[in-house]
Amino acid sequence: MLAYLVIREGSKWTDVFRLVPGRTVTIGRAGTNQIVIKDERASRNHAEIFITRGQWTLRDLESRNGTIVGSKQVRGDYPLTPGEVIRIAHCQLAYVQDLSKAFPDTPGEGPPAGFLSDAEETVAGAPKLRETGEISDSNVLTSSEPSAITHRRSHARFLSPGGGELEHPKVGQAATKLCKLAFELASQPDIASVAHLALNGLFESTQIDAGAVLLLPKGKEAAEVTTAELNVVASRTDVEPSYHRLSAFLAVTVLRDGEAVLARNVEGDSNLGSRDSKGEIHSTSVICAPIRQDRKVVGLLHTYSTQTNRVADPDDLEFTLAVADNVALALKNLARQQELSENLSQTQSEVQQLRKQLGAESAIVGNSPVLDAVQQQIARAAPSRATVLIRGESGVGKELVARAMHYASPRKKGPFVCLNCAALSETLLESELFGHEKGAFTGATDRKIGKFESAHQGTLMLDEIGEMSPSIQAKFLRVLEGHPFERVGGSQPIKVDVRVIAATNRDLEKAVAENKFRRDLYFRLHVVEIFVPPLRKRGDDILELANFFLDRYNAETSRKIRGFTPEAIHRMQQYRWPGNVRELKNVIERAVVLARSEFIDVEDLHLSNLATSSESGDIQLPKSTYEPLSLDDVEKRHIHATLKATGWNKSRTSAILGVERSTLDRKIRRYDLKPPGIKGEWREE
Repeated sequence: MLAYLVIREGSKWTDVFRLVPGRTVTIGRAGTNQIVIKDERASRNHAEIFITRGQWTLRDLESRNGTIVGSKQVRGDYPLTPGEVIRIAHCQLAYVQDLSKAFPDTPGEGPPAGFLSDAEETVAGAPKLRETGEISDSNVLTSSEPSAITHRRSHARFLSPGGGELEHPKVGQAATKLCKLAFELASQPDIASVAHLALNGLFESTQIDAGAVLLLPKGKEAAEVTTAELNVVASRTDVEPSYHRLSAFLAVTVLRDGEAVLARNVEGDSNLGSRDSKGEIHSTSVICAPIRQDRKVVGLLHTYSTQTNRVADPDDLEFTLAVADNVALALKNLARQQELSENLSQTQSEVQQLRKQLGAESAIVGNSPVLDAVQQQIARAAPSRATVLIRGESGVGKELVARAMHYASPRKKGPFVCLNCAALSETLLESELFGHEKGAFTGATDRKIGKFESAHQGTLMLDEIGEMSPSIQAKFLRVLEGHPFERVGGSQPIKVDVRVIAATNRDLEKAVAENKFRRDLYFRLHVVEIFVPPLRKRGDDILELANFFLDRYNAETSRKIRGFTPEAIHRMQQYRWPGNVRELKNVIERAVVLARSEFIDVEDLHLSNLATSSESGDIQLPKSTYEPLSLDDVEKRHIHATLKATGWNKSRTSAILGVERSTLDRKIRRYDLKPPGIKGEWREE
């Protein structure tokens, strides 16, 4: 059931909105409404219109200033009658079912020139309907004039911008019908429906009794096509038994010039008339308009009249050309929809593969100052090609940091490949990294692409890099330096473009000192270093992470756990979390599954008694003795132990201690702390 809201604000008609069955139209001041009224007297969500039992109904949404229909204020649901005007603030919305009856014919009371075109542009995406001038009477030929093409048109006045007012009632009616036709063409599901609807509109609005929509063969240009090759998509005739094709001369003229033509008094003219199977010409006037997409002719609208009392005029030519342009737009939209439909299954498959490959969200949860510092480092390092070394205890989220860096980098459209170096033996690790050829070793039944090749133009994250054997380290270093590599058992050099992000929870400096990690590889990896603090250093993030995991596992298990008791929150904040974020995630999952009430309590958490990992800077006091110390002495020892553990790296030390670099420098001077072998005043270069 076709219905429209014709919108007027103040003294000007501004828009027309088509009501679609099954869709609710919301009206209000908020920008989320389909119809937005920019007036403070309108409520944010003022009213809505919907169809019920075959009738469009208005409902006021308890607005502040009310909704008026006629002289009545609407309360609850109000069934609308065609012609009624809805008033909201300064805006008027006329409910109509026939656009041609939406405005009176009295001069000065109808919409301004271009109103219907704006409505068409809003809903159907068609060009604006503007009037550029009328065909003068001197251009109209009488029935006694000879057969000829009397008019040509490159652009329809109905679709040309900047025209004057609609002076003649016929032109105004044509614009109204064209607007309605544009709405309907935009909603057709296939090419045949578009063609039949266009023909029906032409038969209703022009002086014709036969016609057809013809399209060029796919992939062919207009200059290459003959009349016989044009495909008749739809045809109609109201007088004769069948439609008669247009002449070759007329087809070539329109295809070559790309202009619509009108010819009258063509009976007996073989160049312009439409012939039947006996060769007889059955047309008194003919219109042929090109269907154009991106300035290329893709088809023709061919219509003609066989009766002397029905002769097409220049206005019919204008209308036909406007319909042809709207048909072209509808066909273009259908082609785009078909293309999207064909790509949909492939896109869905790719999305599923990417989600499976990611395995986890790349968003970092938490707002603590130390985590903000990590995110700032990610933002600064992501755009570069530099190798990144991520350090931190097991379970702090090093892979999540690497994933966030990948998706913040220019390589985000490339693959993100992750490999745990500690999970594989030396032989398998080499095969996983560089791939192998068929028959390279026992069990190598097929060629295998390594992680480096898989991550081409993307990012390769190597977790637990400190567990890599020395022989693999040497080959890995050559690839990092930009040299090509060979698959295991192969001889073909392979060069890839990969950004490497390494992660470890080991003390690589100590491993280098003990000759367990190559010194040159350490310096190659140590270009950009990001230290991820343990969860116990991020107390402000514990509750936020707990609620994040609670929402996730509520959704997965269909439980309705509402939150945590105050005792459980206090226990989580006091707990040291030796397993970091990984432990917190598992604790919340277990609690959601086993909790017996709507709130998780202390007994549902099942926290462990394990000690935390050895933290740099933790002072280990002998258990058998107690040495009384002042707070200054404790702080001095703590800072000194941390500096020693980090090799006197002030940046890492300040991150571990959770203080600013300037604060650390001040305390070093205060306690007169110096690296071993330094005498006098120490300054870091």
